[in-house]
Amino acid sequence: MKLLRRRETPSLDARVDALLEAAELGEGRLPDEPVAAARVVAGRVGARRGLSVEHTVAALAGATGSGKSSLYNALAGADLAAVGVTRPTTSAAQASLWDGGGAGPLLDWLEVPQRHSAGLGASGLSGLVLLDLPDHDSIRLSHRLEVDRLVELVDLLIWVVDPQKYADAALHERYLRPLAEHRDVTVVVLNQVDRLPAPAVERCLADLRRLLDADGLAGVPVLAVSARTGQGLDVLRELLADRVARRTSWSARLAADVTAAAGHLATAGTGGVPPQEQRTPRQGPSERALTDALCAAAGVPLVVAAVAKGHRHRAIVATGWPVTRWIRKFRPDPLRRLRLGLAPEVTGTSGPASGGEVVGRTSVPAASAVQRAQVETAVRDVGETAAAGLPGPWAAAVRQAARSRTHDLADAVDRAVATTSAGATRRPRWWRAVNVLQWLVLVTMLAGAACLGALFALDYLRLPKPPVPTAGEVPWPTVLLLGGAVAGVLIALLSRLVAWIGGRRRARRTARALRTAIGQVGREMVLEPAEAELAVHARFTEALNVARA
Repeated sequence: MKLLRRRETPSLDARVDALLEAAELGEGRLPDEPVAAARVVAGRVGARRGLSVEHTVAALAGATGSGKSSLYNALAGADLAAVGVTRPTTSAAQASLWDGGGAGPLLDWLEVPQRHSAGLGASGLSGLVLLDLPDHDSIRLSHRLEVDRLVELVDLLIWVVDPQKYADAALHERYLRPLAEHRDVTVVVLNQVDRLPAPAVERCLADLRRLLDADGLAGVPVLAVSARTGQGLDVLRELLADRVARRTSWSARLAADVTAAAGHLATAGTGGVPPQEQRTPRQGPSERALTDALCAAAGVPLVVAAVAKGHRHRAIVATGWPVTRWIRKFRPDPLRRLRLGLAPEVTGTSGPASGGEVVGRTSVPAASAVQRAQVETAVRDVGETAAAGLPGPWAAAVRQAARSRTHDLADAVDRAVATTSAGATRRPRWWRAVNVLQWLVLVTMLAGAACLGALFALDYLRLPKPPVPTAGEVPWPTVLLLGGAVAGVLIALLSRLVAWIGGRRRARRTARALRTAIGQVGREMVLEPAEAELAVHARFTEALNVARA
């Protein structure tokens, strides 16, 4: 039997590291706000984890007139907070501590200077730090900012609402709905239920539950209490005692913060687009189109034709009839006219020439406007192919990556052409053999001419002629002279035919080599940057999955 192993949930440290990695990968690609927020959350996790984990910070938050301060006094067992009805009376947060030894640095980090000891008693709340926050709908901006600040820091959020304003849109849209990931550290208390008959209380609770479910807070505890009569306070104390005893609210809050921050990054980075199987640029026709456009812009057809002509030109110079081959030297080499096939110049003072870098541009005609437009279109198609299926920010980043090095593309292609064509002037071995044969034939022809010249001189001087060997009826000097001339011409013609065939073969090899070299340039400068950006997106997605686990 196969044992099914449960997938291990990443630790909080691993999730924070993944969140930071996602933020770093999103830098410059995603909006600044979610990236900065993710970094703030990561810093907050580190700060809170380094403080007292034996204390649970719970905050009472609510609107003006909800009875929040009255509930705070009832839980603390003393009149610590001033109570108002229609006007906000809490201007700064204050803390009530149950067995608060060692909680000082935590409250300093929370910037809560007002602290009261509630004692341990028999309540079972040892380790609780209860905050009374200002009203979130206060007419004073400083009060609202204080609430917003502490809502992001405390371990447990207790939202106090009253029967009249529990459906307030500002509360739900500004606070409760954004806290959908914080269900495990959120409690909602319907206060002042003593003002309603029992059936009305049930209706209010049911309607409040419906609103919370719509906010994404399904399962959040909803308690009915009355700070004035004490109704429901025991249930609230039991809930607080349970949360304090677990000592996990702080980590649950931090985990929820990480999840929320990762969710915001995901929203910014994916726009809600579901994950799709991405195609890499090499899987589409864009690479071939790019190589075709670059080859045309680099003048590869012209270079290939010059390779064939240059091969024939050099073959005639090397294997032609020595009597007339020198005339060929006055014609320019087609490759050298393009500054191709030259020995590469070496940058530096040492090292073999074969390993040097070609310096300077070739003389291949510059690309036309149409060819440049074709290259730009091919580069754009590479970016579009690579970005297919990606959401807006990442698609734009991939397209930009594909274009990021195009300003150096022309020079890189030109260097590739120059380097690749350097081997097109290599001399075949048979040229040397034929050259030796041609010179032997020429020497034979000259020997025959010399013999005939000597015989002519002896006849002119009326001197006795030596016996002259013959081939049939033709003297050997004549055979050597005429045979050498005919043989030299025939060898030259045959060599020219072989050189024509060899030129075509070399041109085909050069065309393949040029296409490969130019294709490599296209991959390095267009496709690989796009693929690197795709890899960044994949790492970003993977990091988000870990952070949201």
